[in-house]
Amino acid sequence: MDTATAIAASARANGLSGLEQLRALIASGKRPGIAMALDFDLAEVDEGHALFIGTPGLHAYNPIGTVHGGYAAALLDSACGCAVHSRLSPEQMYTTLELKVAYHKAITSESGQLRAEGRVVSLGRRAAFAEATLKDAPGRLFASATSTLLVIES
Repeated sequence: MDTATAIAASARANGLSGLEQLRALIASGKRPGIAMALDFDLAEVDEGHALFIGTPGLHAYNPIGTVHGGYAAALLDSACGCAVHSRLSPEQMYTTLELKVAYHKAITSESGQLRAEGRVVSLGRRAAFAEATLKDAPGRLFASATSTLLVIES
């Protein structure tokens, strides 16, 4: 179990809400494996909202010379998932059931820092719906996503 996963498990065990768990993760300075591999960070979280920041580099390139679509998808999935996580009780978890990504503009290492901003659209007892956008500093849209998530009682 990586350090970030251990922090999340400990926070859940200590009765922290999803929002408190995510704030504890940010405060720890630790990152889950996907964030380390793709070099992005959870920068902000509030109830129903999550912001990830990443700067794409050559580590995320595909064979055709642009950033792989999976980089954008990972940021958008993380933003949607953590937005939902921020609304969960200590007894709840989630998993992504569906992620639909639309790619609006090619990403390269010249794109600069990107911001994946997710928000909860609706949250029910068993299902949640979220959406996210991936933009650069001037606000140009590179990708967007909608997500359906399963809420699980632990």
